[in-house]
Amino acid sequence: MPDDWKYEPAHDAGLPRKERERSLRREAGLISVLAAHAWGGLTRLYLRTFHRLEIEGREHLPEPPFILIANHASHLDALALAAAVPRRWLARVFPLAAGDTFFERPLLSAFAASCLNALPIWRKSCGSHSLAELRDRLAAERCIYLLFPEGTRSRTGAMGAFKPGIGKLVCASTVPVVPCRIAGAWEAWPPGANYPRSAKVRIRIGKPVGFSGTENDRAGWQDTARRLEEAVRALGGEI
Repeated sequence: MPDDWKYEPAHDAGLPRKERERSLRREAGLISVLAAHAWGGLTRLYLRTFHRLEIEGREHLPEPPFILIANHASHLDALALAAAVPRRWLARVFPLAAGDTFFERPLLSAFAASCLNALPIWRKSCGSHSLAELRDRLAAERCIYLLFPEGTRSRTGAMGAFKPGIGKLVCASTVPVVPCRIAGAWEAWPPGANYPRSAKVRIRIGKPVGFSGTENDRAGWQDTARRLEEAVRALGGEI
């Protein structure tokens, strides 16, 4: 047997269903893969037909691993960002979702884990251990994270300030961050609306930004958030 081949069980093996769905080390089984591909195909079709989704700048996407970030004003944002990633990488795409929103109720938790392939971030209790685990998995498994650094949806459609948590994932790391600007999602489905409207959604993808030379400390995290906020704002205008 080759020395570089080693059998390892799944990191979430043996966990009860509820704990598995919430695990940051959750691995997709056959049913989850099929569900994610089916859901991905349906949402891409929906976005193309109902919201006439346009994506500009796909050529800027590097090979995984990387983090895709954007402004956040609608539940459509995560679906649109996922649709911007080539389908051949779908199994590597993990939206980082609010645990208190998507992982508290059993049915919604199962949907978020199986169809969205989301990983939970607990906004009120996300400690350094959880972020370190996400950081390690990002690089080791060549993942693609979808993240909204504002931390919550805008209630007005205007972009808010980015939080420094993004820096904890990428400072002093070779993993790049790809800034994106989403337009039209707030008009299509703003917070408080029960159903989406038929409004056009556009995404502009910018060039990757690296932070390997940025110190992994509080000052570095804040500087990273500032630079990425500027990069996303710079993608605004007529899109």
